[in-house]
Amino acid sequence: MYAIVEISGKQFKVSETDTVKVPAQNADVDAKLEFPNVMMLEKDGDVKVGNPFVKGAAVKAHVLEHGRDKKIIVFKKKRRKDYKVKRGHRQGYSLVKVDSITVEKPKAAKSAPDKKPAAAKKADTATKTNTATKTDTTKKTSTAKKTNTSAKPAAKKSETTKKAEKE
Repeated sequence: MYAIVEISGKQFKVSETDTVKVPAQNADVDAKLEFPNVMMLEKDGDVKVGNPFVKGAAVKAHVLEHGRDKKIIVFKKKRRKDYKVKRGHRQGYSLVKVDSITVEKPKAAKSAPDKKPAAAKKADTATKTNTATKTDTTKKTSTAKKTNTSAKPAAKKSETTKKAEKE
């Protein structure tokens, strides 16, 4: 049995009694952890794929130790600019041992659809028609305003256009 689980934004393939190096977890040594974000589960050839996670599945583990990885050298350079920067970085990790992979059986849902009484249905349709008539009246008033604003008095003719008409 194995599972693909998401821990701190990264995916790990784990099975029971595996020891996994994961990004640093905020837990003490020997503290128990539970990772509910199981993306895929395989048991005896039966594969369950989540959408995005398998419902009711979880991976239970405990922390063995905390530590820091090897140093990574970060070297930046821009040629002909006299720019060189050398920095190092050590990523923290937690060593975690998987205790168990658990799956809860989904319970059968016994929910019947809610049926509204006939009076409630009529009230709902009445409110819908009231809102429809309100929107119709608001449309009429807005079109009336548009017609009034479009009728503007003609602009006065300038003196140069008057002279041009006389000639």
